[in-house]
Amino acid sequence: MAVLSAEAAGAPAAVAVPGAVAVELVHNFSLVHDDMIDGDTERRHRATVWAAFGTDDAIITGDALHNLAFQVLLVDLTPERVAATARLARATSAMLAGQAADMAFDDTLDVGLDDCLAMEADKTGALLGCAASIGAVLAGADPAVVEALDSYGRELGLAFQAVDDVLGIWGDPAVTGKAAGNDLRERKKSMPVAIVLTGEPGAAAELAAVYRQHGDLSDDDVARATRILEAAGGRERTLDEAGDRLGAALAAIDGVGLVPSACDELRGLARFVVDRRF
Repeated sequence: MAVLSAEAAGAPAAVAVPGAVAVELVHNFSLVHDDMIDGDTERRHRATVWAAFGTDDAIITGDALHNLAFQVLLVDLTPERVAATARLARATSAMLAGQAADMAFDDTLDVGLDDCLAMEADKTGALLGCAASIGAVLAGADPAVVEALDSYGRELGLAFQAVDDVLGIWGDPAVTGKAAGNDLRERKKSMPVAIVLTGEPGAAAELAAVYRQHGDLSDDDVARATRILEAAGGRERTLDEAGDRLGAALAAIDGVGLVPSACDELRGLARFVVDRRF
């Protein structure tokens, strides 16, 4: 995405490589720490870092990835690289704020769709906005182009997260690499859950009763919650949200003078994100 943003601004792909590497390093730092927070032992069909090597090594690994991301950008102190570093730092701070909000949701059932979207805009949208614009920043593109690409990435981040929230409940473990229903087992307030908790009172009360149970949720509890969400329209409305955000992402890059071939690839990438099953 970072490379495409440079190409969309009319620059060679190589200009964006430091930004692409830096964003990927921050993303992986967040995954290493997120897996520890969530207690997930498997990602992409492999053991997570903490599960394989212990929490001490996982903490240091995540910290090292975070630090290396900024070192990569600051090898040369050009104005473009400094601006790209500042953009990545802001996105990382927003991502951490989103993670903190997600964790705070653990202590309440009073979480609506707007709350969920605000959290996910920070946790996921901010870094994708950075990924979609950092190449253009490194290319010295016009600020209007940079902000259009940033908006594209932020909206795409929300579309991505909506699909991810659906897969976290209804995804095929053989495809996603994650256990089915993990988000429910962890009592996550993902989009489908937030939609139902603040929707029709009967379904909201049923779902809240499952989430309020003491101790770990059983397979039967997870299956019951899944049925409630499905019947109350949680999956359907979340996928509608993904479609709306896809439309907003595509609209953001229309009419701002991007290179047509790169813009077409950005459109294709956005549609892939919404259509994916993993």
